[in-house]
Amino acid sequence: MKFAILAACLLTLFETVAIHAAYAEENGKVSLETGVNYYTGKYGGTQSTDILYIPITWKYTGKTWTLKLTVPYLRISGPVNVINGVGPTGTPTNTATTRSGLGDVIAAATYNTYSDDSRELFVNLTGKIKFSTASSSQGIGTGKNDYSFQTEIFRLAGRLTPFGIMGYTVYGKPTGYTLNNVFYGSIGGSYRFDLETSGGAMLSASEKNSPSGTSQLSVIFFASHKLENNWKAQAYFLKGFTDSVPSWGVGATIALPL
Repeated sequence: MKFAILAACLLTLFETVAIHAAYAEENGKVSLETGVNYYTGKYGGTQSTDILYIPITWKYTGKTWTLKLTVPYLRISGPVNVINGVGPTGTPTNTATTRSGLGDVIAAATYNTYSDDSRELFVNLTGKIKFSTASSSQGIGTGKNDYSFQTEIFRLAGRLTPFGIMGYTVYGKPTGYTLNNVFYGSIGGSYRFDLETSGGAMLSASEKNSPSGTSQLSVIFFASHKLENNWKAQAYFLKGFTDSVPSWGVGATIALPL
């Protein structure tokens, strides 16, 4: 369950959902986002691990730059060998605990490197740092910083917006187990039903990041709706197909301008 990678892809797809409206609005906006995410899966073991992830994200959207800072609350109930952002580590165990607290703070910067004259094709570059603010002694995090770099390509085709993501994560070196750097990617599309509502799907895949893990493969269905006063609500459903991702997950966020 490579949650850090999954979170990055979810943030990107929600940006994709809103891309039609974003270029019609004034740049230089600041917003605050929060929501609730719930995931569950056995990750190759016999007991389920349940994860509750509640982030608060500050976001600045400019003409060419988007800056984000996410501070999450995290609660994990399940075997102690399943760690947020990593998934199963070492030998599977039936020893279950509940641990909670501050998750890993994530800072991200996205730069629009290319857009054609008709605003039909966009290419972004994103750099992201996952700071090791989550407790490694409780098994909430790895205790090490991780670094991710990705490129995102969007194509506006009327109401349809196909997109692709390709990235690479460099993991820190935690004590007691080994993590491998990985390539990851996603492909999907969103459809604009009207000026307020969009929806779509995304297929996400990644290499395995630990000897005891597996590759990641999941599909995500998502929707976004613009509310009054420029508030925006978003929701998604995730279905995992390998032991390194949740069996399923759901989430919803709401964004309000500042």
